Amino acid sequence: MRAGAGAALTGALAVGCGDRGTSGADGSAEWGRGTDSGPGSGAGTRSVPGTGSDTGSGPDTGSVPGAGTGTDPDAGSGRRSGSGSGSGEEAAAGRTGDSPAPRTAAAPAPRRFPGHPVQIEHGPRDRARVALTFHGQGDPAIATSLLAEAERAGARVTVLAVGSWLDAHPALARRILDGGHDLGNHTQRHLTVSEMPEGEAYREITDCARRLKRLTGSIGTWFRPSRTPYATPLVQRLARRAGYPHVLSYDVDSLDFTSPGATAVTRKVAGEIRNGSVVSLHFGYADTVAALPALLDDLDRRKLRAVTTTELLTP
Repeated sequence: MRAGAGAALTGALAVGCGDRGTSGADGSAEWGRGTDSGPGSGAGTRSVPGTGSDTGSGPDTGSVPGAGTGTDPDAGSGRRSGSGSGSGEEAAAGRTGDSPAPRTAAAPAPRRFPGHPVQIEHGPRDRARVALTFHGQGDPAIATSLLAEAERAGARVTVLAVGSWLDAHPALARRILDGGHDLGNHTQRHLTVSEMPEGEAYREITDCARRLKRLTGSIGTWFRPSRTPYATPLVQRLARRAGYPHVLSYDVDSLDFTSPGATAVTRKVAGEIRNGSVVSLHFGYADTVAALPALLDDLDRRKLRAVTTTELLTP
């Protein structure tokens, strides 16, 4: 283990590791209306510099109060189906009632990666790069310690943040970006988005996007559906309509949310990771905190470089 890593992470553990989510109230601002472009959806397009026009299937008609808590890790049996393209940034435009974005440089916006499917499970297999992705919930002290340990090892990660978590800990959005990491959207309340009606599911995506936009100037570089490894065709379409050309899945599941012990987490990831892998991990679990130094050491020995998902997919 690297010098200093054990002490830092032990200190984080003392704060507490069992927080699997925080509750946050929403509904203070109405989501902006407009006309989507696309077959049969009406005239006009919604365009934002750097993202293109929205190609969804029509304006959102659902309105769901955004109150609740996300408490369980992602699990489910979504299908690996669906295709299509589109970018747009419906979620990026300013909305009535939102606070202005901080006066700092805007974070990177979502981008399309030609040659990759709408639902991305891994990157190129011909380069020694991997992406460690973290579901963003849990004790902020643990999250900060995990980020610091990654940075000490020269690693960059991808954090898919839950909107209610950002409501409770808004400073973490900039902390993640300032460390050189990717920051994305993991829905507002971390509920089972694949089982929701269309309007409610869309609201889960756009409510989190709005928080990211307010805090960072961007809706985030990635979207990952909550409580399922794979987005259904409907959720893929709604994500594209909200401004995300891709949804991010993974090909290595650490199973850290089952609390199997740090050694088991390290063994599971090390046994399956390879060039191009996208690994699913979580903030807020003691086993993840304890496993990370050994996992990063293993990657270093194997000359696998831990990069952001954006870098993983960039030629």
